[in-house]
Amino acid sequence: MDIMFLKFLNICTCLLKRLSCNSVEKKIYINLNETFPCVRLLNATHQIGCQSSLSGDVGVLHLLESEENLDWVLRTGPNPPYMVILESTLFTRPILMKLKNGSSRVAGVLAVQPTSNPPEGFSPHTSCPNENTGVYSETYGPSYAHCNVTMWNPLGTGISYEEFDFPIFSVKDDNDTEVIRRCYMEHNRAVNGSTPQYPLCAMQLMSHMAAVTDTATCMRRNAPTFSLAPDGVCDPLGDANIWASTKPLNSSTKGHKDGVSVVIAATKLDSRSFFFDVAPGADSAATGLVALLAAASALHNATAELNRTILYTFFNGETFDYIGSSRMVYDMAKNDFTVDLDNIHSILEVGQVALGPDSRLWLHSDPVSKRNSSVNVETLVSNLQAAAAGLNLSLGEPNVTQPLPPSSFQRFLLERPIPGVVIENHQTSFTNKYYQSMFDNAEYLKLNYPPNLTPEEQLELVTDSAKALTEVATTVARGLYLQAGGELAQMSRIQADSELVSKMLYTFLVRVNNSWFDQLVKSDWTGVLSELMLYEINTSERKVKTTEPALMVQCILANLTGSIANITEGNCQDKKMDKDENMNKDIYSYLWVQGPVRPNSTERDSFCVRSLVRQSKALSPAFELSEYTSKNYSTWAESRWSAIKGRIFLVASHDLEMLTLGVGVGVLLMSLLLTYIVSSKADILFSSGREPTNATY
Repeated sequence: MDIMFLKFLNICTCLLKRLSCNSVEKKIYINLNETFPCVRLLNATHQIGCQSSLSGDVGVLHLLESEENLDWVLRTGPNPPYMVILESTLFTRPILMKLKNGSSRVAGVLAVQPTSNPPEGFSPHTSCPNENTGVYSETYGPSYAHCNVTMWNPLGTGISYEEFDFPIFSVKDDNDTEVIRRCYMEHNRAVNGSTPQYPLCAMQLMSHMAAVTDTATCMRRNAPTFSLAPDGVCDPLGDANIWASTKPLNSSTKGHKDGVSVVIAATKLDSRSFFFDVAPGADSAATGLVALLAAASALHNATAELNRTILYTFFNGETFDYIGSSRMVYDMAKNDFTVDLDNIHSILEVGQVALGPDSRLWLHSDPVSKRNSSVNVETLVSNLQAAAAGLNLSLGEPNVTQPLPPSSFQRFLLERPIPGVVIENHQTSFTNKYYQSMFDNAEYLKLNYPPNLTPEEQLELVTDSAKALTEVATTVARGLYLQAGGELAQMSRIQADSELVSKMLYTFLVRVNNSWFDQLVKSDWTGVLSELMLYEINTSERKVKTTEPALMVQCILANLTGSIANITEGNCQDKKMDKDENMNKDIYSYLWVQGPVRPNSTERDSFCVRSLVRQSKALSPAFELSEYTSKNYSTWAESRWSAIKGRIFLVASHDLEMLTLGVGVGVLLMSLLLTYIVSSKADILFSSGREPTNATY
């Protein structure tokens, strides 16, 4: 009984100590609830991004009010290093580079996300995206290489491709930001030129990155014989391409298919921004994939009459030197894909297609391959122009000779000349002034909803943006129909659905978890998907191999182009129509989806969807070949990290800290001395006279 009591007492003591520690920590620190870090990426030659020291970087908060105020941070401020708070208007390349060059006095940067997009535009990407991995080089159209003719992203500052040796975080302009500002105003703000007095408000940002130098170095350190970290230090960027054919193709037999002529309809799945997990990609990714999905739906009942096969392809990792498209081309060239390059008839790629006030789209083609008489681009262009007839948009070709914009089509041209067109909303430079940034969002597309609507009413509302994109989808669908051998007289019955486009825009850009999308996915996916979609590519070694956009596109494409199979859930998961079938799983894919909610019930009518939708690898061939210094393929990898967090607290002066440390050391020494004296004299201090043996009481 005594032993049990002592155990109980010991447990209670431990719990009290833990609660006391947590209570003390909460009184000292205020944790930032939602932060978005800049992380480290590596390629064949160098590293980019940001990181903190192993235990995090600490600095006194300073709210930068203007660029002139930088002198306080970089030279005159008496309490370096500083943690600099930047409003969005000051988050510019000149200021960041000055902070980088004075990094000995800079502990980190906290960027405040604005509540609305900056009207002047903002793009942290380069001005010439993917310039070293496209088709144009010293051996192919050298006059077009390195954006010599057209600077595609003139607002690009390139800060996403700089290296910073201090952490840079972003926070939303909400309660966290208000607490930070109040802490700064109460403790750190200099009044009338006076020096702020201690205690001062400080911040700690933690984002230590495990990988350094370049991809070759980090992959070498990943090797079990070298790495001290059991999980490695970096992962190659990689994910999955999603594709579907309009006619059955046996996926178990690779390489050339006799008698098969394929029209590839392509778009990209990914985007990025300066900060990790903030990549809305509204125009750079979402408009193209929504238009192609809507076009696939419009063509669903018309493909049987076509003599060519349409191959819908959604490439992943295109932002990082065309990872997805280069892998598909590589597989085709190696006869490791369902079709090969000889089967390709032509390519139509859908890029950034958010319509501007002039409702005009542009058809871009390669001026070099067009010189080859065997490359017939004119037919594809005329089919698209015929497809747009009678719709509320117009198509044109650039009036100057210029190269293709950054596009997946370029990776196919690296292998051989193929007729192709890239459809975009810009004639020369991008009209998207928020390219690859956090501001390429629903607001930029003017995807506005009245404030009094419920989420369900917003889902059902057909916005003006959706109506405009429906016209684009109809044009794409009709153009593909004609290019695949359809009759011009039958083209007018091909029409995209504006309600479907509106639901997809809402799902991809506003709210993923909604009643329409919930019925298209497996039940175990609903808790996994984020509330807001992020178009960032995954890393190939993570547990989840496929990112949310790829999973979503796979589900939506299967439901739009597939059919309901009247089979059990078990047979659906086993990928066969009945227990004796073994062949169709190489042709069809099967997906058991939740289905709609029954009336007046919480139960759902689940069913099996059989479709021709497939996944293929979107991992750069450089990692298959172990060519980590390759100049032909993407070599991008992402560093691993252990913790990402930020917190604020009050810090005492250095003199007071030293005084406290000195007093503590003094008390410790005094205690040791006293303990020694007591221990050495214990026989005297604690001895007691022995009582006589004959004592009586």
